[in-house]
Amino acid sequence: MSTTTFTPTYAPDTALQEALAARFLRYSAISSQSDASATAVPTSEGQWELARLLEAELREAGAQEVHLSDTCVLTARIPSTLPSGIEAPAIGFCTHLDTVDVNLSPEVHARIIDYRGGDIYLNPELDIWLREAEHPEITRYTGQRIIVTDGTSVLGADDKAGVASVMEAAVRLLAADADATGQVGRAAQGAGAGTSAHPDIYLSFVPDEEIGLLGVRTMDLARFPVDYAYTLDCCELGELVEATFNAGHARLHVEGVTAHPMNSKGNLVNPILVAHDFIAQLDRAQTPEHTEGREGYLWVNSIDGNQATTTVDISIRDHDRAGYDSKKAFLRDLAERTAETNPRASVRLDISDIYSNLEDAKTNANAVASERLRAAFTRLGIVPINLAMRGGTDGSYLSTQGIYTPNFFTGAHNFHSNCEFLPLPAFEASYRVVRELMAG
Repeated sequence: MSTTTFTPTYAPDTALQEALAARFLRYSAISSQSDASATAVPTSEGQWELARLLEAELREAGAQEVHLSDTCVLTARIPSTLPSGIEAPAIGFCTHLDTVDVNLSPEVHARIIDYRGGDIYLNPELDIWLREAEHPEITRYTGQRIIVTDGTSVLGADDKAGVASVMEAAVRLLAADADATGQVGRAAQGAGAGTSAHPDIYLSFVPDEEIGLLGVRTMDLARFPVDYAYTLDCCELGELVEATFNAGHARLHVEGVTAHPMNSKGNLVNPILVAHDFIAQLDRAQTPEHTEGREGYLWVNSIDGNQATTTVDISIRDHDRAGYDSKKAFLRDLAERTAETNPRASVRLDISDIYSNLEDAKTNANAVASERLRAAFTRLGIVPINLAMRGGTDGSYLSTQGIYTPNFFTGAHNFHSNCEFLPLPAFEASYRVVRELMAG
């Protein structure tokens, strides 16, 4: 999407952009990478630090029912200002505390630059660049202020830009409600306020989204009693997600037979080679590097082996439920055949479901969540980019629990990369969508 097609219906507000940027820089300075090797939730201390900061800010702003669980799930409520006797659906927002671990520094040193075009020298000391030739999308933002990394880490806009937009909107709404002194519907002053009577709004901030939606699974949904919700967990201005993958994890366990080379003939069973036999029968055309759009895949993403045992980890993804189930059945059949051709080895396949396609949770009753999101885009002059996400969000889990949860943009580009960047006008647009949705 070219920014030239975005003609906002509002006057861009530099002061609001600066407030959003300041909030994001404060949050991004807290190292909160999730750690897939850890066993407890949350998997990193930094997520506690960020959650406690948000908790304090929400309490200071006047939010009610602020609660931080023993698994670092933070929830809060902004009370309804609707006139007595008027009911409306309760609305939720869910964003995640952790940032991804992609073997870059856990410490984020973000800064704002005035982008004048061309390449960006992210780190002169280490000679790290964001090259226009490699990331031509950057040219769309010539003349804008953008937040970038120092090239040694991800930016963490996934999902701290989402956290910042929701928090800025919540704090401003609570201030506007307080300023109204009980006069329901009185407009608040200030950039992007647009305050009128609104329903109950519930906020949730969850840990460990990046490693299998671990945190949201521990949420006490009694503290999030909403009719529908939204996540802010995708990229550029306009992205709107109503479909995610069905996702599963498979682990192949192979136990071989060890033997010294002196008497290995007829005795040794090499588990690494047995695992190789299994992997060799996978379809190379059904891998992430050969698929796009709504095409599913099987992804061998980890192999750990020695003379005695080998494990193989495989990601299973498909938007279509039947295709997803077919991939699981194929892996089970392949494991059985591998065991049959290697009778002296022990071969076991474990498969677990991680999340489901939120598209499958959409009904006539909850479709209002999508309708309101699209209406907010229209009111703001945002052209939607409709995505079937090649991934998942916390909303993928919430949707299986009866809370339909579509997803929309933060404004950033290049998630999970040291070339991640966040244009401030797009950041403002994401915030304004939140405020429109909060209006109920």
